[in-house]
Amino acid sequence: MSDTDQPMTDPKEMSRRLFFGCTVAGMATTSGGGIAAERPPQLAKVIAELEPYFTPQAKFQDVSRGNPRPSKLPAEKKKEVGLTRETWKLEVVADPEQPATIGKPLSRKVDAALDFTELIKLGEKHAVRFAKVMTCLNIGCPLGTGIWEGVPLRDVIWLTKPKENLRRVFYHGYHNDIASQIFRSSLPASRVFEDPDDLPPVILCYKLNGEWLTPERGGPVRMVVPEHYGFKSVKWLTHVFLSNQPFANDTYANGNNDVDSPLKTFAATLHVPSGNKMNEPVPITGYAQVGVSGLSKVQIWITKADKKWPTDDPYFTNAPWVDAEILPAPEKWGDADPRGAWGFNAESRPKVWPMKLTKVYWAALIPGLPAGEYTLRCRTIDAKGHAQPMPRPFRKSGRCDIEAVTLTIR
Repeated sequence: MSDTDQPMTDPKEMSRRLFFGCTVAGMATTSGGGIAAERPPQLAKVIAELEPYFTPQAKFQDVSRGNPRPSKLPAEKKKEVGLTRETWKLEVVADPEQPATIGKPLSRKVDAALDFTELIKLGEKHAVRFAKVMTCLNIGCPLGTGIWEGVPLRDVIWLTKPKENLRRVFYHGYHNDIASQIFRSSLPASRVFEDPDDLPPVILCYKLNGEWLTPERGGPVRMVVPEHYGFKSVKWLTHVFLSNQPFANDTYANGNNDVDSPLKTFAATLHVPSGNKMNEPVPITGYAQVGVSGLSKVQIWITKADKKWPTDDPYFTNAPWVDAEILPAPEKWGDADPRGAWGFNAESRPKVWPMKLTKVYWAALIPGLPAGEYTLRCRTIDAKGHAQPMPRPFRKSGRCDIEAVTLTIR
């Protein structure tokens, strides 16, 4: 008789089986941000210890390039090369190799480059703010989440009076005047001029969480592309080229990366306690990145660490996953006030939850288990019904592997 065929006469064994195959005992599960009617104290405690929703600038993780990194240059050097608000200028010109036809280049040669004062003046009329999680395509965990503010790129491009042959927008930032250090990216012109699927616009960003961008975050001005990974949101922006090229020129393309892959939906753990005792509940918390495909559920599954799984089911689609609780939007947001930002109302409440391009927290209480070594996994189900890592399981289009965490019960 197999383990799953044994009669459930032991209450503890019943609890373990129910967890593996039916529901998470001891909690009110909700999906889509509903509030649990009552949480066990063990779970309420770890939820209360979750970090604030928005990340302070100083606590963002940094994966910047450059030797030295432009953010580490001495103050006088930053001033000299235009990396201060007082000296920053942006050139918006035709691509010299495949030029778009424009009527008024914003060029340094004719003293017409856009300066910071002019950008802020545009912001008085056109500025937008939106929440976004910033994630590196090759790391697989968010670097931070904030409210990004700036002027839509298209409003600056219109200043150049574009006429025709504009198919792609290339751009790069300051790179120590060393060609080998240049980091560049690009977008289809259609994405710059029009916002699909109810997305915010691509912006020339100068504020994060209501404060001026620091040098570490790409200040004084960086690109921010809402639905994409961080490599599209180039820091220390200095040049924009309007091109008739039909294809990308991104630096990341040289690393065998998918340069057109938007943010994916996936889940990972935050709090998995150690020193767990047998037959005592184990509180778990985590986060889910909400990509362009949205989020409907976060699920967890725990199994004996030595349990083998069929090789023809690499994504554990037939495992007995159970729903965790997607926590509702926080009452207090932490380091930023999202009031009136894209997707928020005047009372700082999101119009839809979970919000695309951001994150949510989730929680679960694992019932008491016998002593042993276990593997805990978590995954998302997106708004289209795709279970992580689908529909794009390919590593070079952004990491979204199903996380496996060891859980020891003594």
